[in-house]
Amino acid sequence: MQETPALSPRLRALYAGLGATVIWASTFIFIKIALQDLGPLSIAGMRYFGGFLILLPFMRGSVRSLGRDLWWQMAWLGISCYLVGNGAFFWSLKYLPAVTASFMVGFLSIAMLIGGAIWLKEFPRPLQIVGTLICLFGSGLFFSPGIAAGESVGYALAGIGLLGFIAFGLLGRSVARQQHVDTVILTALPLGLGGILTLVIALVVEGLPRFSLQSGLIVLWLAAVNTSLAYWLYTFALRTLTALEMNVLLNLSPLITAVLAWITIDERLSRIELVGMLVALLGIGLVQYRKDADGAMDGPIKE
Repeated sequence: MQETPALSPRLRALYAGLGATVIWASTFIFIKIALQDLGPLSIAGMRYFGGFLILLPFMRGSVRSLGRDLWWQMAWLGISCYLVGNGAFFWSLKYLPAVTASFMVGFLSIAMLIGGAIWLKEFPRPLQIVGTLICLFGSGLFFSPGIAAGESVGYALAGIGLLGFIAFGLLGRSVARQQHVDTVILTALPLGLGGILTLVIALVVEGLPRFSLQSGLIVLWLAAVNTSLAYWLYTFALRTLTALEMNVLLNLSPLITAVLAWITIDERLSRIELVGMLVALLGIGLVQYRKDADGAMDGPIKE
């Protein structure tokens, strides 16, 4: 019986990144529904601190040996991603459709292209640059119908969230590629630190949360699946993929979100928005293509 060849580290990382992308594609739908009962910071705080509690039993080794510098890095990861990034994006969903908020994450590509080259010394290949520009062109088509009344606040909040995600992506890649910290610890500690800080702020700003059965189940699901599992997959992928590759891969989320939003909450895309999204996906494919040692061109997730 012929043995199945083992997956290469890069292919495992790409599958992990795709898994996180598919899971996160559903997040904006769940948040949109939960906002009927709960405030955005309350959802974020409970989700991320709950995710930390779920991962806590799986943490190996002592966190006391991390050192002061690593503790500060864990804290900044938690603040940038969970308080600033996701907190602002959750808030923006009060004003924006779920698909629009999800699609705005695609603007990370050009920022990560520049930031990764400056701070991480991970210089993109020409094909990656072309792919990123195509992604941006597709984004322009998507937003060409214009901004609806009342959405400007949502776009401003989403912009703040993007800044948080940029900081998280660059710092997270920098820490992950050093491989000084176990993947579970690198996932769990920022969740705990960022989650508890977000929860404290939420209690001050929004007061005690009032759950319905639906919103309570959504928060539990977000903590277990969309947080604990998805962020573990994301952190695992960052050990091999560059910051630019991972964030361009996440551009798959809006297409999946669009399908889910159409099915569940009746959010529909216009023809030009759909075309823009498909053009962006073409750019994603170009970024994921790379040449192997023999000069042969591989597919997006083929080694």
